[in-house]
Amino acid sequence: MSFPAWPDQPVLVEVWRSGFLESVHRGALVVVGADGAVLHAAGSVDRPILPRSSNKPVQATALIAAGWTPRSSEELAIGAGSHNGEDGHRELVAGMLAAVGLGPDDLGCPPALPSHEGTRAHWLVEGRAPERLAMNCSGKHAAMLSACVAAGWPTEDYLDREHPVQQAVEARLGEAAGEPVTAVVVDGCGAPQHALSLTGLARGVLSLVQAAEGSSERSVADAMRAHPWLVAGTGREDTELMRAVPDLLVKGGADGVHVAALPGRGAVALKLDDGGDRGRTPALAAGLRRLGVPAEVLAPWLLTPVPGGDGVVGEVRPAPSVNL
Repeated sequence: MSFPAWPDQPVLVEVWRSGFLESVHRGALVVVGADGAVLHAAGSVDRPILPRSSNKPVQATALIAAGWTPRSSEELAIGAGSHNGEDGHRELVAGMLAAVGLGPDDLGCPPALPSHEGTRAHWLVEGRAPERLAMNCSGKHAAMLSACVAAGWPTEDYLDREHPVQQAVEARLGEAAGEPVTAVVVDGCGAPQHALSLTGLARGVLSLVQAAEGSSERSVADAMRAHPWLVAGTGREDTELMRAVPDLLVKGGADGVHVAALPGRGAVALKLDDGGDRGRTPALAAGLRRLGVPAEVLAPWLLTPVPGGDGVVGEVRPAPSVNL
């Protein structure tokens, strides 16, 4: 498999310390309107990237179409989320598995410690070993397994790209994005991961929040927005942003990816070239400002503090390429 050279991307985020520009984060960001047309683009927004967990909301619609019938909107939210591994997260996923006659050992995601700092610390003090339920993608995997059981498909090889559930996911992602999936690789959780452009990613997630009420697409968006703690968890940006901005759907992905959509306004998708987390929310917040979200609402994410000693000496902020 050959790829073109990595593009020369613009600076999306700047890191200022005591008035000194210390670091920058380069990448690409696209803002699309309610009709899916590009309103603003910085960098190579049509180049394929790996959305990672930002694909999960659209993936969940494929699982519903395959036969998954969540018993609650909470199950639907965590099936499209990347949870912290907190107690309530693990208990909900365990219940999803038990409802279809399966258990944690049937999960194909690797064992992990909870990503929530307090829960992880408690586990380490107790000497508790990593568990599959604690892995942040266990909700998605439980949903995939539930779809397999409902459709009568085998569960043992559900992570193989040629398995019917993965074929359904691949087709649905391309359909929602309005473009073909250009590569399929192995994600960190062991499931297939599908390459799309940032523009396609934004349009796909936008289609969920603007879908007809009662449709499976809208049900995913509604569940995630109704239960933001199940999408991420305590202290996580996705959870807090959805609590702060009415009707907003947000889903982060590993390696510097983020997507957000607002019905009637549009969507934002971004990828930081360095794959880090530090610059994601300032860039995302800058994109949301272009969709009309007030700066005062976005203040906690638009400018994030740079510490020095016992105080704050600078900020991580959007660069001119994306800022209003």
